Amino acid sequence: MPEPTKKEENEAPAPPPPPPPEEQSKEKEGGSAPPKEWSLGESPAPEEQDKQNSNTTQSVLFVEKPQNGTVKVGENITFIAKVEAKDLLRKPTVKWFKGKWMDLASKAGKHLQLKETFERQTRMYTFEMQIIQAKENYAGNYRCEVSYKDKFDTCSFDLEVLESTGTTPNIDIRSAFKRSEGQEDAGELDFSGLLKRREIKQQEEEPQIDVWELLKNAKPSEYEKIAFQYGITDLRGMLKRLKRMKRVEKKSAAFSKILDPAYQVDKGGKVRFVVELADPKLEVKWFKNGQEIRPSTKYIFEHKGCQRIMFINNCQMTDDSEYYVTAGDEKCSTELFVREPPVMVTKQLEDTKAYCGERVELECEVSEDDANVKWFKNGEEIIFGPKSRYRVKVEGKKHILIIDGATKADTAEYSVMTTGGQSSAKLSVDLRPLKILQPLTDLTVKLGNEICLKCEISENIPGKWTKNGLPVQESERLKVVHKGKVHKLVIANALIEDEGEYVFTPDAYSVTLPAKVHVIDPPKIHLDGLDADNTVTVIAGNKLRLEIPVSGEPPPKALWSRADKAIAEGGGRIRAESYPDSSTLVIDIAEREDSGVYNINLKNEAGEAHASIKIKVVDIPDPPLAPNVSDVGDDWCKMSWEPPANDGGSPILGYFIERKKKQSSRWMRLNFDLIKETTFEPKKMIEGVAYEVRIFAVNAVGISKPSMPSKPFVPLAVTSPPTLLAIDSVTDTTVTMKWRPPDQIGAAGLDGYVLEYCFEGSTSANQSDEKGEAAYDLSAEDWIQANTDLIDKTKFTITGLPTDAKIFVRVKAVNAAGASEPKYYGQPILVREIIEPPKIRIPRHLKQTYIRRVGEAVNLVIPFQGKPRPELIWKKDGVDIDKNQINIRNSETDTIIFIRKAERSHSGKYDLQVKVDKYVETASIDIQIVDRPGPPQVVKIEDVWGENAALVWTPPKDDGNAPITGYTIQKADKKSMEWFTVIEHYHRTNATITELVIGNEYYFRVFAENMCGLSEEATMTKESAVIAKDGKVYKNPVYEDFDFTEAPMFTQPLVNTYAIAGYNATLNCSVRGNPKPKITWMKNKVAIVNDPRYRMFSNQGVCTLEIRKPSPYDGGTYCCKAVNDLGTVEIECKLEVKGGLSFCRLLLQGVPPNIIDSYLRDLESSNPEGN
Repeated sequence: MPEPTKKEENEAPAPPPPPPPEEQSKEKEGGSAPPKEWSLGESPAPEEQDKQNSNTTQSVLFVEKPQNGTVKVGENITFIAKVEAKDLLRKPTVKWFKGKWMDLASKAGKHLQLKETFERQTRMYTFEMQIIQAKENYAGNYRCEVSYKDKFDTCSFDLEVLESTGTTPNIDIRSAFKRSEGQEDAGELDFSGLLKRREIKQQEEEPQIDVWELLKNAKPSEYEKIAFQYGITDLRGMLKRLKRMKRVEKKSAAFSKILDPAYQVDKGGKVRFVVELADPKLEVKWFKNGQEIRPSTKYIFEHKGCQRIMFINNCQMTDDSEYYVTAGDEKCSTELFVREPPVMVTKQLEDTKAYCGERVELECEVSEDDANVKWFKNGEEIIFGPKSRYRVKVEGKKHILIIDGATKADTAEYSVMTTGGQSSAKLSVDLRPLKILQPLTDLTVKLGNEICLKCEISENIPGKWTKNGLPVQESERLKVVHKGKVHKLVIANALIEDEGEYVFTPDAYSVTLPAKVHVIDPPKIHLDGLDADNTVTVIAGNKLRLEIPVSGEPPPKALWSRADKAIAEGGGRIRAESYPDSSTLVIDIAEREDSGVYNINLKNEAGEAHASIKIKVVDIPDPPLAPNVSDVGDDWCKMSWEPPANDGGSPILGYFIERKKKQSSRWMRLNFDLIKETTFEPKKMIEGVAYEVRIFAVNAVGISKPSMPSKPFVPLAVTSPPTLLAIDSVTDTTVTMKWRPPDQIGAAGLDGYVLEYCFEGSTSANQSDEKGEAAYDLSAEDWIQANTDLIDKTKFTITGLPTDAKIFVRVKAVNAAGASEPKYYGQPILVREIIEPPKIRIPRHLKQTYIRRVGEAVNLVIPFQGKPRPELIWKKDGVDIDKNQINIRNSETDTIIFIRKAERSHSGKYDLQVKVDKYVETASIDIQIVDRPGPPQVVKIEDVWGENAALVWTPPKDDGNAPITGYTIQKADKKSMEWFTVIEHYHRTNATITELVIGNEYYFRVFAENMCGLSEEATMTKESAVIAKDGKVYKNPVYEDFDFTEAPMFTQPLVNTYAIAGYNATLNCSVRGNPKPKITWMKNKVAIVNDPRYRMFSNQGVCTLEIRKPSPYDGGTYCCKAVNDLGTVEIECKLEVKGGLSFCRLLLQGVPPNIIDSYLRDLESSNPEGN
């Protein structure tokens, strides 16, 4: 095996994380030797080490184990372990431990490094643990563990650290200055910092670097960094001492020898401070924390020549402070550190044995009263609290650990630890011998009764109940009772599943108390699934398997019988079958003779049970007789039938009806819900088609066979009577009647109408029909048919009637089935023309002024009444209407006035006169055509003061035929001439504009507003308003206005182009000029005006002419003409319209137009006749 290797000592000297402490060996009883100093990493006893090594002789995973090693203080050492990965699928898990439990993975750093490598060729894992700059407290036992899935291997090895030769002890400066902040507690150890788990802190190692030299040469900003790096907590004391040391470097005139920088003494000890004076005549004073010290039994002063000595007797923690001595004007100071002596264990713990449940006390004594000690269980510190089972009792120097109700879990090694020693002892807790005072007994219980299992043992300890090897769970029905030494298991309302073997096992004992519980139950027959009279119905021909649930413990024996004849369990059409929880009666292919009463008998050791069951075998009913069709309609008929002679043993529930066309073999069911009655009215049949119907009877078993079909029948019916018979008009010799078609026409359709009339004297009687209309009981000879052929319209005029005669009228609808019932007119009709005075019904919205904007359409409909047809006369403002401008259309019931594009000249009062004979009716309509108003006439600046300007203006001449509703005022700075709205919807003709900017010059303009909106133009002030600064009059320079006028000029000309016949074409050009020129389009020198085939646009100087779906006749020379006050300019282009489908198709295929033209010309020249 390879020996451990040493590393070079070239790494930074910083203390590595200390390994955990091992358990201290127990001191010899009665020994008076001083307590052994605590060391970190103390190795276990040789017996333990040999035992560990013997347990790991057979390696499972290790190929090479770490070996014991020796290293000097400050040197490095490495331990190596190797694991072969030949049979491993993944990397094994390796852990390094110090002692028994400290995992070194959490302590890894630059002074303790863990490495691992893998060699692919040899498939070998190598794990290394390197300790850098070892110290004496690193010595001890270490352990390496490796695991992979279910495999595990471990190896222990020792590290021995030897002292380095030639080293001299240094003053422990850092430990001297590490103390508590409170002076009273300076001598007590801080166990919360020293004892964590099983770890005991040792006094820190001596520094290898002179901290004083570092502080002397360092900057003040680095003091805290150095103190943190080297563990200095009392930095204030060291800095004070450092200052004094720096001052000492200067020669003192008063002192030839000053105090040492610091003194250290044990609590209760004596300390001596000595200084030497250069002049023995100088007066010396001693001070503590700035207060002068007077001689006393505690403070003793001595003079020996030039030496001045102060003794402090019986030093206490309050003496830990700063002292200084003065001689003349000079002084020197020092620090005194008092440390408390360690607490010793004067009486050791003793091994103790106890029984479970007893009170255990572990007692020891220490050297100080009320000393602070720590208790441990198996090396783990015991935490005391309200919920802890452990208590500590302190009586002066005596400390007692109390355990109430000890259990086997309390068996352990307990130790007590003080600042100066420790002691340990073993506690063994055993069980008392158990005696069974009352064992469990077997029970036999009836179902529903209580089960109570009871036993008694000699110890008051809990136990566990099991049933058939499984733990018993408590519930509302099952209770476990433990009172003292008695244990009970109580089960209320015993069930079959409660039967089994129950065992009680006391805790911590291997004794078991078994008992068997047997639950019995009298036999029972459960007929809950049957009817109230226990009747079972089966369909003839089916198999009956009647399963009757039975219960009882033990399972009862069943016997079936019928009419005192037993039914065997063997083969046969009727047989019985038995099962543990049921008994079954089986009937194969049931027949009607199998109906009757069947008996079942049950018997077991707990009793007997009997029951009777009635079995009823039913069948489908016989088919009914053929149905009879009694009445036929247009798409319906009425049918009836007789019930079947045999209902199959079950009542008839209803019937199904089917029908089919006579020539078809496909039957269609008419009802999906059963019909209880023996009559039915089929509907939705086709008129003129022969049908047949048949019946099915239905009972609880099923549907019978169909009946014989009925005799064939054909549905056909006349229409319903016509409706709304009324008079349309009457003259001296004619009567015109009108009506509406029948509500129900039917599939046979409607051929026409017959209109009949009779004179009033031929009526023999009259009556009222159901609707309250008069009906007439006349013979057929009294009615005269007015039409020779059927009337195909709903209006007819009866001619040739004598004047002043009275007639009755009726109308009938006729189809292939005949004439319908007649529709009568309710009253006799006088044959004389009736004059109805005219009446004009003006719509509500026309009773007030009708307002429309210029350009909108006007379409007014005015209904009227009057007979004969009245004569209508329209006038506007008393003058006949010009029908070229306003369209008038009249009918018998209304008149319409229509204006396509309203103009302001169309405003006025329109009078309508309706005249019938000598009766005249008139009405008037006011029409108002409104437009935007013109701008105000004159806008003047009336006054300017401060930041305000007063404006006044006159209303516009043209109000747009509507009242002026307000004005909008805008302002513009002369520099930018950008207009901003100042006031909107202003009603007066004068206004004051405020908040104007001083130094600016403003123009103003005013828009007029009515219901159509703002005027298109605004009137601007000719002069400007200058907002002058106070105290200084600024004279505006006079600038000549720039002339922006310009004659029209085309910036983009028209371009010769072509168009495709049937597709819209556009011509575009752009023009500029000031004032804005007027654009006129011409074709072949003729102006285009009001032609719907052309549309003209002008936007931002771009002029567009759109030709809608041009034809070859639209080709020619087009001209755009622009005119303003400064001149006229024209531009022309030629447009050629290409026609025919061939040209369009070739153009869409990407052929250039010039090639298409040449191709079409060649085609025309080759076919001059056009063939």
